[in-house]
Amino acid sequence: EVQLVESGGGLVQAGGSLRLSCAASGFTLDSYAIGWFRQAPGKEREVVSCINSPDGSTYYADSVKGRFTISSDNAKNTVVLQMNSLKPEDTAVYYCAATRAYSDYYIPTLGREYDYWGQGTQVTVSS
Repeated sequence: EVQLVESGGGLVQAGGSLRLSCAASGFTLDSYAIGWFRQAPGKEREVVSCINSPDGSTYYADSVKGRFTISSDNAKNTVVLQMNSLKPEDTAVYYCAATRAYSDYYIPTLGREYDYWGQGTQVTVSS
């Protein structure tokens, strides 16, 4: 059974950092793409960052470039999203999602391209 479990969310002041983890089970990351998405109250879900595990290529939304870093630890079957310089507008429920990699260097960034989703973890950034 494929499972994704997010952890690491919490409450932090603006300018602070959080480290989100997405632990995968039921499959091995090295042939999958993993995406982090977020949804704030009253807003649509948006992509944050993605990694194509077979080749390590990454994608970042403009709003998080230079502040967030995505990485994959295939030995631990975990993807980490390091979030620095957090802003109140980063407040949202963060979800990780997985799909079999489409091809080398193609990074899926649309929610509908992902087959498996975690339950989400709340990130709250106070001003």
